[in-house]
Amino acid sequence: MFPFRLYTVVAGGAGALVAAYLTFGRQKKSPREMERARRDWLNQIGRITDGTVLDVQEVTADGGTPATMLIFQYGVGGVSYEASQDVTHLRQHLNLLSCRMGLPTSVRYDPHNPGNSIVVSEKWVGLRQ
Repeated sequence: MFPFRLYTVVAGGAGALVAAYLTFGRQKKSPREMERARRDWLNQIGRITDGTVLDVQEVTADGGTPATMLIFQYGVGGVSYEASQDVTHLRQHLNLLSCRMGLPTSVRYDPHNPGNSIVVSEKWVGLRQ
């Protein structure tokens, strides 16, 4: 009976340590870090389709910080999608003055969730000049 109790205590202690680490040990990612991870992930697994730029707008968020939004549309499997991407921190990778309505672009999207898409990332630019 003694080894059974010992294994139970060890397993319970290990479970408590794992639960404590998951609750308190991991650093929470900021929204900016999560968006960068999403762009990197789409660069790795994303498929490319043709799209069109609809507009570039400056939007002020609730906190008062301005954001530059690139609005675009594309189609996948007979379904049309309209999406936007915050390109505020990606301005060095694209020329916003050349972004105009009707500009053809390539869109990288998730094949399992076509609504998840990007036009610009640190490693790839779909805008055609």
